[in-house]
Amino acid sequence: MSGEAPLTYGDAGVSLEAADEVVRRISAAVSSTHTKDVLGSLGGFSGLYTPSAGDPAIAAGCDGVGTKILLGAAAGRLHGLGIDLVAMSVNDVITTGARPAFFLDVITCGRIRPDRIAELVEGIAAGCRDAGCALLGGETAEHPDMMDPDEFDMAGFAVAVGERRDLIGGARARAGDAVIGLASSGPHSNGFSLVRRLLERAGVSLDDTPTELGGTSVADALLEPTRIYAGAVRLLTATVDVRAMAHITGGGIPGNLGRPLPAGLGAEIDLSSWERPAVFTWLASLGVDEDEMRRVFNLGLGYAVVVADESTELALKTLERAGERAWVAGRLVEGDGVILR
Repeated sequence: MSGEAPLTYGDAGVSLEAADEVVRRISAAVSSTHTKDVLGSLGGFSGLYTPSAGDPAIAAGCDGVGTKILLGAAAGRLHGLGIDLVAMSVNDVITTGARPAFFLDVITCGRIRPDRIAELVEGIAAGCRDAGCALLGGETAEHPDMMDPDEFDMAGFAVAVGERRDLIGGARARAGDAVIGLASSGPHSNGFSLVRRLLERAGVSLDDTPTELGGTSVADALLEPTRIYAGAVRLLTATVDVRAMAHITGGGIPGNLGRPLPAGLGAEIDLSSWERPAVFTWLASLGVDEDEMRRVFNLGLGYAVVVADESTELALKTLERAGERAWVAGRLVEGDGVILR
């Protein structure tokens, strides 16, 4: 052993210089998300946050982007993946009526490439600004041998804060209440293992422009970042008595809309109440039957809000003012489960 040259961390595949470069590159993006409730700055061992709420309740959630990462990386669209990461957790926690407060991310990669990590974090920061929360901290971990040099994965953690008396849990929902749908921006970040298999089997590339997509490329249709509903929900809950909310993720409308509803209460959704976006019709044409489409994808309805019937018109006007395309998608009914008609 005495004749061997001493090993460095770099020899083992981990570059401390690259990690330092990432911190330098992302500092401006991270700082741009900080609110008055953030204490300290980037670089400490822990982010600090002080909630400005009287009787605070905390909602927390974590998620990832899933195998959409593989398509995003292949297309070189990393910024949008960062937005996806924020959206998937933030859209979950806002269903409680709490306000997104801060977000943390973990990026794990085979080799740190500062330009790539910076683009991902800049996307995460953009998502945080859209959600109105601070990017409080994160971790970039280089795992040589465990991952190939160009491989990476992400996870995100969102924390929201609200007054306990203002939380929304579905207990006040009643049969006859209106279910309002908010438009999705596409498949969001769900079902991409199936999507990738469909593309592979059909020999479709990300640069293709199928007639069914009206000239839009496959990459544009599939990689549109997940819509973040935090701003619209904040305005809506301040204006209308919202009784329940659901983020339509994996499991589709049937697998998610029933989650906040109390026992003995279900929903009937009219699929003809909105026009299904072309991307879903095209995916079905590649070889997915209707039942599976309904079970996997949001079909154009990315978020659902339940309000009393008499509040429907005001809710729709409020959501329109917030920049959302919204419509009455159905009603709550006595019984259990969600029926799509």
